[in-house]
Amino acid sequence: MRIILFGPPAAGKGTQAKTLSKLLGISHIASGDLFRNHQRRGSKLGLQIKEYMNRGVLVPDIITTNMILERLSKPDCHDGFILDGYPRTLDQVKALDKALSSQKISIDIVINIKVSIDELIKRISGRLVCRGCQTSYHRDFSPPRNISVCDNCGDQLYQREDDSPNATKKRLLIYKEVTEPLIDYYHKTGKLKEVQNGDASIKEVLKQITKLLNLQNS
Repeated sequence: MRIILFGPPAAGKGTQAKTLSKLLGISHIASGDLFRNHQRRGSKLGLQIKEYMNRGVLVPDIITTNMILERLSKPDCHDGFILDGYPRTLDQVKALDKALSSQKISIDIVINIKVSIDELIKRISGRLVCRGCQTSYHRDFSPPRNISVCDNCGDQLYQREDDSPNATKKRLLIYKEVTEPLIDYYHKTGKLKEVQNGDASIKEVLKQITKLLNLQNS
């Protein structure tokens, strides 16, 4: 199965994708994780990505698409994958469709997680990330034992620059203007399914997703 999890920043795509990856036995490909991996390694691409992310703007399509397609070429993606955070623009959609079509495969389903603006801001503003192992926490929903120290490795926790209030406002604006039109695109293909209550608990949202995937009795 080839799935795209769609929704605004902090909709819970990553959390749900990790669970679905284990449930379905397919790879979870998160553009954000790939971006941060390049940044940690200090690659040329990583430095470029960091500049864009710190400004709260999208990384150019050509950079993102090439990175994603390279990852999808790996053997662990041959039997299926879950895309999280990609595509985000119509140009990226077209590039992905073209690349998959050349392999005579296509996306099976696109799941859009709908979340209210107030809930998104609450989620984003409370996020913390470990500088060492990159474990994510939240001040309200999943706090560490010590607000400044990672439970797993003991390294420092911090708020990413793209999660700051100003960057968050930019990200949500960009989403509405650039990414939201993809909903119409995928609706026209007949592949779009929507989680209507993305404000609900993680467990409840997963239940809604498995229902859309017809997995309740699997």
